[in-house]
Amino acid sequence: MKIKMAIPKGKLQIEIVKLLEQIGLTLQSNDRNYRPLCSDPMFEIKLLKSQNIPKLVELEQHDIGFAGLDWIAEQQADVKVLKSLGFDPVDIVACIPDDWNYQDLKKRRIIVATEYKVLSDQFLSQQGFDYKLIRSYGATEVFPPEDADMIIDNTSTGTTIIANHLKIVATIYQSNTQFFANQACMNDPRKKAIIDDMLVLINGVLNGRKRVLLEMNCKESTIAKIVELLPAMRSPTVSQLYQSNDFAIKAAVMRNEVKDLIPLLIKAGASDILEIPIRKAI
Repeated sequence: MKIKMAIPKGKLQIEIVKLLEQIGLTLQSNDRNYRPLCSDPMFEIKLLKSQNIPKLVELEQHDIGFAGLDWIAEQQADVKVLKSLGFDPVDIVACIPDDWNYQDLKKRRIIVATEYKVLSDQFLSQQGFDYKLIRSYGATEVFPPEDADMIIDNTSTGTTIIANHLKIVATIYQSNTQFFANQACMNDPRKKAIIDDMLVLINGVLNGRKRVLLEMNCKESTIAKIVELLPAMRSPTVSQLYQSNDFAIKAAVMRNEVKDLIPLLIKAGASDILEIPIRKAI
């Protein structure tokens, strides 16, 4: 039995491959190879354009895949989303030349350039526009003002939009990378068990990225004060040091809280503090 997995080729590929390596699936390929080998022969990998993956997973060409939520919506793909990974967050936005009036465009027929036909149709119809869509194939921001009155495109920072003298007039969708599966595949007990195990490990890695393990020593009299400061996953581990009256405390804490937490721990009596990365937190 094989689990067929589709991975988006391009900048998102780097993040997905890194995640897979951290759950124990190493891929071997070169720049021209669209079918990398997996360290676990149970998985059959193919690299595809992100736009194509949701529909191919729906059609059972692949069991599982990774792609942006925007492309799942745009392709109207009937897939089971297993995990929102948070990678590559983007907004799908409507933009016009920065010196134009948005409301004036509703008074006439306009041309809209976009890669997102379905999402654009939904937005423009709801807003009452009289419009004609042009399918763009990249570099959508160069269309206005000569070749389009509006564009609907994705952006993460807005830098390209500003550089091309455009302004955002509406955010029509928000997206980040999703891990999803074919519906029928999840009804197959054998495949579902493998994918569920994979999901447990993915959740463990993503949780681990948010946390670090803090270890410290302290006197018995300061334990309560230190433990009160530690926002552990459950409760900190406290143990007595060998042949000593002192104690050790361990706690998994949020990475973004460490900067403010360590000075407070020192004031509370903690010493010999170690900050240790966590590969997985399950």
